Amino acid sequence: MNKLRTIRKIVTGKHTVDGAGVKLVRVIGRDDTQDFDPFLMLDAFDSVDPEDYVKGFPWHPHRGIETITYLIQGDIEHGDSLGNTGRILAGECQWMTAGSGILHQEMPKPSERMFGLQLWLNLPAKDKMVSPKYNGIRKEDIPVVDEGERRIHILAGVYGGKAGAMAGDYRKPLLLDVAVCAGTEWSLEIAGNTTLFIYIFQGAGTFGSEQVIPAKHAVLFDETGTFLVKAADQGIRFFLMAGEPLRESIAWGGPIVMNTREELQLAFRELEENKFIK
Repeated sequence: MNKLRTIRKIVTGKHTVDGAGVKLVRVIGRDDTQDFDPFLMLDAFDSVDPEDYVKGFPWHPHRGIETITYLIQGDIEHGDSLGNTGRILAGECQWMTAGSGILHQEMPKPSERMFGLQLWLNLPAKDKMVSPKYNGIRKEDIPVVDEGERRIHILAGVYGGKAGAMAGDYRKPLLLDVAVCAGTEWSLEIAGNTTLFIYIFQGAGTFGSEQVIPAKHAVLFDETGTFLVKAADQGIRFFLMAGEPLRESIAWGGPIVMNTREELQLAFRELEENKFIK
């Protein structure tokens, strides 16, 4: 095995309220863009109380990014300015390329448990204004590799020679939902110069050291070396995100992420003048 990736940073994020009153944890955000590039934001949610989330995210704009919503449990109704409507259900994913501009809404429905995450992936400067696109990924679309004591859902990228549900048109991240049984190890060889971090959904584990890291933590690793996890006594389930950094300037205003302040100001001016949708 090559040199192990060491832990660079451990974060828990901050409890916040977004949308029309949705309680969630902002695990990473605008203060973390340099460390987590090309990933901009990670919101995690886990609640058994519908009052925490049913007010939802009414119609709002996005430009310059891709949003990836993954549900372990729950039910979210979706609609957008492209005319798409539908639901994200347990084990499903929504991958939306905002590109030049899209309006959408996400309205969670009362469920036994609302459990999942939303990830924002930055678009390169040359692709900020591409045509928007919606991808609804059903549970049966997501390949699963069963390794006995390890089970890997491949949302994006390639694992074990098997392509995931998405490749990505502009960035090609590796997105895996990984479950490892108690006391078992799992390793991943991945190219250097790659941002790699995980968010622990459930359980706990160690990552090349004696430090046990429990659920509801994100762990960022060095850019080179082999990723290694050993599950603790209760096992571990985590979401792994890896991608090549963009290393571009960022101008971020609410739901819009561009490269310059001028581009950001133009976007908000176009919203006011009803010219946002191309």
